[in-house]
Amino acid sequence: MIFEVLLGVGVGLALGLTGSGGILAVPALALGLHMSIPEAMPIALIAIGVAAFIGAIDGLRKKTVRYKAALLMAIAGVMLAPLGIKLALLFPAAVLVGIFSALLVFISLRIMIQMLYRPSRADLQGFFEKNCVTNPATGKFRWSQRCFLTLGSIGGVSGLLTGMLGVGGGFFLVPAIRQYSDLNAKSTISTSLAVIALVSAGTVLQVLSAGAVIPQAGVWFIAASIVGMFFARLLSSWLSDDFLQMSFAMLALVAAGLLLHGQFFSMPSDTL
Repeated sequence: MIFEVLLGVGVGLALGLTGSGGILAVPALALGLHMSIPEAMPIALIAIGVAAFIGAIDGLRKKTVRYKAALLMAIAGVMLAPLGIKLALLFPAAVLVGIFSALLVFISLRIMIQMLYRPSRADLQGFFEKNCVTNPATGKFRWSQRCFLTLGSIGGVSGLLTGMLGVGGGFFLVPAIRQYSDLNAKSTISTSLAVIALVSAGTVLQVLSAGAVIPQAGVWFIAASIVGMFFARLLSSWLSDDFLQMSFAMLALVAAGLLLHGQFFSMPSDTL
């Protein structure tokens, strides 16, 4: 029980601080509790979804969630999540792990490079202009067709990845929203948590209806992740945007390493 609690608290903390720490849920369950990937996915999705819901409620209270954008992305994500589930059944586990790990490394390195090279205002014009911009007075998006399509596409890809990998899609949502909008880190994380909660809920219902079972160890993990989220929301107001971005980048590398290590060194073939 203690080990399950420690793993759950760690995932909840990571998710609450970065909006994308759910990427650690499947590796934590697979490596720490020796679950197979199919066994770990529904537990990870429930833990991520419930913890993200709590974080989103806190964000709504603090008025950092862009709820219209979150709803748009969630609708697109729920629509494409079933396709992700079907695609996951077509690929061997080793292929999914390889795809996931490659995406994590790419996203992590991209964030690090962007933090080292901070473009000037002139560099952000033209091709690099943000697709979605906010009203400085209200912090809300100025909606346009370009912004609508951009956020819808981000949500759709997130849902597809949620269905395929069972990780909530936050590892894609956070950098994509940061790339194509001018939201600050705290609003990005809060909005991402709202999307993750809604998409995970829809995906969990589909997985459970297919016969997935949650063991007692999974229940402890889920409960502990909620506790971790509470602590994360208390800490988030004390941390800078740069720290949160770098934390996500480092978590992405750690998750990639854990998955690859589990695939090639730790997990027996019958667990995949």
